[in-house]
Amino acid sequence: MTILNPWLTFSLLFLAVWLIIWLLKPKLRKEMFWVSLFTMPFGLTEPLFVPEYWNPPSLFNLAAKIGFDIESLIFCFAVGGIGAVLYEVLVKVKHKKMNKREKHNKKHKFHLLALSSPVVVFIPLHLFSKLNPIYSASISMFVGGIAAIFCRHDLKKKIWMGGVAFLALYFVFFLFFDLAYPNLVQEVWNFSAISGILLLGVPLEELMFAFTFGMLWSSVYEHAMWYKIKKVKK
Repeated sequence: MTILNPWLTFSLLFLAVWLIIWLLKPKLRKEMFWVSLFTMPFGLTEPLFVPEYWNPPSLFNLAAKIGFDIESLIFCFAVGGIGAVLYEVLVKVKHKKMNKREKHNKKHKFHLLALSSPVVVFIPLHLFSKLNPIYSASISMFVGGIAAIFCRHDLKKKIWMGGVAFLALYFVFFLFFDLAYPNLVQEVWNFSAISGILLLGVPLEELMFAFTFGMLWSSVYEHAMWYKIKKVKK
């Protein structure tokens, strides 16, 4: 095993993108930082996916030994911040805090339920269904994104575009990843437990994850912190 194993390389590449956005977009730093900190602990869910979904080569072979790995924490930190602000990188907007009257609008009565819906959906799917964890996670994030749209209709465009933008970024990254590490996908992913469908060498499930993650995370900051966004005219 080399120091820069494929999983570490993939995670560090996303961290590099995070740093580029951080340096070039100072106004997005607060949102990126807090969402990244919030997302990072989700890396500790890796034992749910190893080896049921995949078994990646990791530093000190931690993923195979204990399920947890350092790369997952780096990856989650990076993609959390990227997913939160990717829409703002493409579309110039400004944030404005909602006032009390707006917060108590009847369409926001399910605010907490909408925010917690991914967890509410994932737990029973994981415990009581035979779905692979990647499907449970993707379904849960999709439901969370749709719940956010119903609760915060003003974020609808950001949610859909956030999903598409993160999917496109992730897909491009994965294409280069395949070129750098040929045959790794066949060695690492558990194709006997998933669809086995590849799109230009990228597992379908990875693209499902990317789209649903981009949907949910694109609005998590505004949704949780009661921010509105407004497009800034050039």
